[in-house]
Amino acid sequence: MMQAQVPSSRSAPVVGVIADLKQIGAHGFHAAGHKYIAAVVGGAHAFAVVLPVLAPQQDIAQTLDLVDGLLLTGSYSNVEPHHYAGPASAPGTLHDPDRDANSLPLINAAIAAGVPLLGICRGFQEMNVALGGSLHQRVHEVAGMLLHKERDEDPLDTQYGPAHPVSVVAGGQLAGWLDGASQITVNSLHSQGVQTLALRARAEAIAPDGLVEAFSVPEASRFAFAVQWHPEWRYADNPVSLALFAAFGEACAARRAARLSQPVTA
Repeated sequence: MMQAQVPSSRSAPVVGVIADLKQIGAHGFHAAGHKYIAAVVGGAHAFAVVLPVLAPQQDIAQTLDLVDGLLLTGSYSNVEPHHYAGPASAPGTLHDPDRDANSLPLINAAIAAGVPLLGICRGFQEMNVALGGSLHQRVHEVAGMLLHKERDEDPLDTQYGPAHPVSVVAGGQLAGWLDGASQITVNSLHSQGVQTLALRARAEAIAPDGLVEAFSVPEASRFAFAVQWHPEWRYADNPVSLALFAAFGEACAARRAARLSQPVTA
């Protein structure tokens, strides 16, 4: 297993990693995947903390006071469709209502407060919903769309391997981080996908079938970006992933520096 390069400075920015509520045996656990935490520490050079998804939610303002950035991870669960006025999910669809109840309001609060925000896969979908967009629940069943989901029987290296190209929107943030690259190849492990992109979002990368694969939030004063693919997987071996996590980490470090320079008031 790849080891994360732990930042040595106590001034490293603090990134909150949203948890899933998982049932393990008879008990509920607040859990976040190792690969996301490793990418935050080693790719963004940040200090990672896992944020629980309690009901009722812990105070959002205090949460944002504790962190310099937020990572919304991927997950096997789907955003519940009532959050975007979608039809009922297919029987057997995994949901995580506690995560929805925590992450969706946290997204808008973070953007308003200037807290850097990176969404990955489910986090990408959450950001689109929180900003007012809608989702396809099963992209692979939509006429004209590619098969974007992985095959369960494949080994992980195949599931997370290169799946399809995406066109990078010229003049966007992603293009800037990638020195003007017009196309990259990404992995693809999702059933949900953007149906209607939120008006508050700007497309940054598009799949060959027209599906939005990355977007930014122009109104955000700091980094607010989301990708449908999984840059955290073997991030240290992927120049696109390294560029993305570096940009996120730099934004988190800038927020921390700004916060530390402000006088403390009673």
